[in-house]
Amino acid sequence: MDKLPVRRASRFTDIWSVPRDLWRAEHALDAGELARARALVGPLLERYPQLTFVRKIAAEVLYASGDPLSAADLFDRVIQRRPRDRASVIGLVAANAALDRSGDARTAAALLPNDVDVRLALAWSELVALGGRRDAGARLVAELAGDPELARSREREAMHAALRAIAAAREASDAGLRSALADAERHAKPVRATDRAFVGYLRAIALREAGARDDAMTAFADAIAGAPDSIGAALARRERAKLSG
Repeated sequence: MDKLPVRRASRFTDIWSVPRDLWRAEHALDAGELARARALVGPLLERYPQLTFVRKIAAEVLYASGDPLSAADLFDRVIQRRPRDRASVIGLVAANAALDRSGDARTAAALLPNDVDVRLALAWSELVALGGRRDAGARLVAELAGDPELARSREREAMHAALRAIAAAREASDAGLRSALADAERHAKPVRATDRAFVGYLRAIALREAGARDDAMTAFADAIAGAPDSIGAALARRERAKLSG
């Protein structure tokens, strides 16, 4: 009995360490320190798998570090409790796009159909994922060009430009392709390396669709080298393997 208060204090201390470690994980994620973010959320998810806020941050970290399958499962669990959690809806659409689950991406996007980041992720899915509706993706990219929220973020502008390049490649518009690729590169310069890697992956897809195989292979390699542990690098590896095979 003399040790019981010590055990209680230990559990109490552990509980209060959760928000601290989650904050550290978010900070590491924002800084592009993916390995550190993953090392922080791993033990939390193992110990507190039932906590929604732990699942949410863990999903964001897992997706960003190239594990969209685990991320999709966690995002889905968060949405079951919080159907309009913006970050989780965006994450689930993106994770499904990365997994080539275009139908699931569409279903998730319907939860917040007017959100600019949801629409960007859905446009990616429609243009690139297996079973995507290419014409619908191109229309969505064109519609997004007039969204004032796009200009509030360099990351959004860079992603949108890369998606424009993919749409232009599918339309065999060489001028449109080159212009969009240049815009994507310009907007991506000041963003984090992890975001540049993702934009680089999309730019490589555009080059592949345009039939520029060698340029696409180089762009995939650049995306991988820029942030090797990121989702952009993981997707670039997968698509480079397909192209080289």
